[in-house]
Amino acid sequence: MSQIISHRGGTFLWPENSLLAFRQTLTLPVEQAECDIHLSADGEPVVIHDGLLDRTTDARGPVSEMTLASLQRLRLRGAGGETIPSLAQVARLFRGSGMTFRVEIKAGPQGKPYPDVLRRVLKVLDEEGVTGQTVIIAFHGPTAAAATREARLKGAVWLVEAGLRETLGLPALVAAGKSLGVTAIETHESAADADYVTAMREAGLGCGVWGANHEPSIRRMLALGIDAFATDDPPLALRLRG
Repeated sequence: MSQIISHRGGTFLWPENSLLAFRQTLTLPVEQAECDIHLSADGEPVVIHDGLLDRTTDARGPVSEMTLASLQRLRLRGAGGETIPSLAQVARLFRGSGMTFRVEIKAGPQGKPYPDVLRRVLKVLDEEGVTGQTVIIAFHGPTAAAATREARLKGAVWLVEAGLRETLGLPALVAAGKSLGVTAIETHESAADADYVTAMREAGLGCGVWGANHEPSIRRMLALGIDAFATDDPPLALRLRG
């Protein structure tokens, strides 16, 4: 059975990456929930998708130029006065829930990795008691590879844009994933087909996607038997999966 991942807490229904969204996700019978993190100016992991504040908050500018205390004075749009949550606050919600907690480590300014970011994320996960139920996901191959060496995590996933999947071709993609040591490779749903699923399975890698947000794409992922798919509409995915 394909597992359902509540993407950013269910973006179609609740303000993305908000405590409200994750609390609502925890009321659903989905298997996994995903959030994104950037680092604040004082090196604290905060849960927000964009490196800029502009789209989802009442402020502007880079996340990385503000301290955690300053970020937590900013309001998320449409979230009833909620502020940007820290990773610790979100992780605390999932402790003991049995739901897999996925943390996407985003790139920092100019697309470069944040210094020491994985160690900082793991410190929070350890302190909140959720490391064993957490999967680290990242587009940055070396970050995903470093996460695979942390045996106390549940897994590590390499995210691959559709264009890179097409450029590399499946044999090279599989070889790269095996070299990184990740437990799974995930791509956009538009780049997933039967050949992709077969190649991942034969290589002993998990196969997943993001972007399955509407009925046609969700039905296609279910028909392919994809291992897990991230969706902005988890209730719809649950209904279609039956």
